Parts: sequence; C-alpha cells; structure tokens
Amino acid sequence: MIYNGLKLTICGSLDFTYEMDEIRKKLENFGFEVNIPPTAQRILNEEFTLDEIKLKKENGSFSQLAIENDAIKRYFNIIKDCDCVLVANYDKKLIKNYIGGAVFLEIGFAHILNKKIYLLNDIPEMIYTDEIKAMQPIILNGDLSKIN
Repeated sequence: MIYNGLKLTICGSLDFTYEMDEIRKKLENFGFEVNIPPTAQRILNEEFTLDEIKLKKENGSFSQLAIENDAIKRYFNIIKDCDCVLVANYDKKLIKNYIGGAVFLEIGFAHILNKKIYLLNDIPEMIYTDEIKAMQPIILNGDLSKIN
C-alpha cells in the first residue's frame, strides 16, 4: 500500500515518544508524510530526555514549557494542515489505551476540522470516553494498513 503525499499527524502522550517514532517510520515507508509532536521530536533529537519531561510533569513545571513553545496552538496548526490524525494510545497510569487531556484536545481539533481520526487501539475507559466515542474514531486494533 502506498499513500503518496497523504499527511498524517500522530497524537499521543510524550511517554509514548519512542513508540510514535516507530509508527512514523512505518507510515513513512507506506508513503505518508508524518508529523509527531514537536516536543517528542526534541526528545528524539536529544535536546532533552523523556525523564526530564516526566519530571517537569510531576513537579508541575511542564505547563511553562508548553506556554513558552505555544504547544497547543502550534499542534492545532499542524493538525489543521494534515489529512488525518492517528492517536498512539497505549497503556499508561493503569489505564488501558490511555488518552490524556492534551491528546483529547487534539482529537477534538481534528473532529471540528473534519479530519479522519484513527485510534491505534480501542477507546479507553476514562471520564471522557463518551466524548471520544461521539467523535467517531476509526479503531485500528494495531493494524496501520487500515489507514486510508
């Protein structure tokens, strides 16, 4: 399967940075143009470590980094310019197929912009499960070849 020029944006917790990078590589081999979160790319570029990001989240200073980088608006614009989004939702915090607050916002952006929304794994059982269901994501059950 080749998807020449189709632009896809991966959304996911920064805890899944290395998994998102693996997904990106696979999708690029299929011919997709793929975006990952800028902070994830900075981790991969070794500008800082995932452990440093986790520490910032734990001590409450991560929001300052997001503000300085205008992260929410920046990723909105990336989503606006793509054809679809793929949510990398793995287990985290004892929640199967975790989708955090920022990713929930990104799914909402994609929905409002009429983008296709793919979830790598099933919808998690969380406080906003019904809202995720209402945005009608396509569940891939781990099979990236189902993206079209």
